[in-house]
Amino acid sequence: MKKTEIRIEYQLKTASVNILWNSISTALGLTEWFADGVTVNDTEYTFSWEKNEQVAFLVQTKPNVSVRFQWEEDLDTEYYFELKIDILEVTGGLALIITDFAEKGDDEDLILLWNKQIEVLRRKTGI
Repeated sequence: MKKTEIRIEYQLKTASVNILWNSISTALGLTEWFADGVTVNDTEYTFSWEKNEQVAFLVQTKPNVSVRFQWEEDLDTEYYFELKIDILEVTGGLALIITDFAEKGDDEDLILLWNKQIEVLRRKTGI
């Protein structure tokens, strides 16, 4: 089934690039807000939530800028999810830009899920 690209921008008030980068690019950082547990074996990331596990592969990284993962079931597709740090020109503040893909009718649920996860990120890191 064809998926639709979803792009969401979250402005972060007092974030530092280093804190944000560690939160989106390391197993420990991702465990703080994205999943209950994360294990890494080279480019294979196993994310766990309660009794569920899902494997994603790190397909692209630009240090201090972005990480792109592809879920195991999407390996033969163009679908991915990306976490990208953007410096806002006007304010000099930071934004986290999420790119993800949703099946038809699931886009609102996906946005709500990311909103919830970003709230956890803000609470855990103080950004």
